[in-house]
Amino acid sequence: MKGPLFYSKILLFGEYGIIKDSKGLSIPYNFFKGALKKDKNPSEMAKKSNESLKGFAKYLKNIEKQEKGLVSFDMETLEKDIANGMYFDSSIPQGYGIGSSGALVAAIYDRYANDKITILENLTRDKLLTLKKIFGKMESFFHGKSSGLDPLNSYLSLPILINSQDNIESTSIPSQNTNGKGAVFLLDSGVTGETAPMVQIFMEKMKQEGFRNMIKNQFVKHTDACVEDFLNGNVKSLFGNLKQLSHVVLDHFKPMIPAKFHQLWQQGIETNDYYLKLCGSGGGGYILGFTEDLEKAKKALKDYNLEVVYNF
Repeated sequence: MKGPLFYSKILLFGEYGIIKDSKGLSIPYNFFKGALKKDKNPSEMAKKSNESLKGFAKYLKNIEKQEKGLVSFDMETLEKDIANGMYFDSSIPQGYGIGSSGALVAAIYDRYANDKITILENLTRDKLLTLKKIFGKMESFFHGKSSGLDPLNSYLSLPILINSQDNIESTSIPSQNTNGKGAVFLLDSGVTGETAPMVQIFMEKMKQEGFRNMIKNQFVKHTDACVEDFLNGNVKSLFGNLKQLSHVVLDHFKPMIPAKFHQLWQQGIETNDYYLKLCGSGGGGYILGFTEDLEKAKKALKDYNLEVVYNF
């Protein structure tokens, strides 16, 4: 048995901001993927994943009871498959901000949900919001609180534009210019990050009026502008807004940036060779980078492994 593949995702813009109704833009990232599987001789990783699925199945039973009418699963088949050693075989690194639990949630919904909303039907805004709500409930098992966006992205395998919490749509992004000098890249911080503690820090900070004002007047403003610029292909304006956004994040989100990257972050802003931002909740995992000249960025970041995600 081997299920269909579900891909990782990258939230290009909107981390933390979408909690406070900023725009966001999320794209599938096909480099990493996962699928439900059974093996005759499971590895230790497979056994661990299978154990985790047992807990997840119990949790899904509770969702059915608590959220009458939202979603139901073929629990009998799911529990039987888990008892027979099913696990999630994934190349998506955990704690890296690219949606490892999102791909698993999408795979389980795809195979076991009754009356599921399929990607082949006309996906109205209502259907997208229903999917997002279902996925949010499902993924909360892993994160404490989930927006449901990661599984949605993985399930649809389409870029998703978040206009606000209750207004999302699938979108198209400008075609890549494979000969272009500019790029979006991932920088491996070498440490994993935990989502829940980072979100906790953010929520604590949100109790301060000064921080709330900064989110509204600077963070959300620059994030929204970056989304608009990216979708419209306004590269020059995009990099102006990215510089501002990178600055705001360095000034106000220090706990979410691994300490050894503070200097590197600052260096990018000062030299304009690249700009860094959080990828997901931060605290480790990947850091997202943008540059108008990839060769320059590679030189400046020569000690690090860069993975190009998109070319301008």
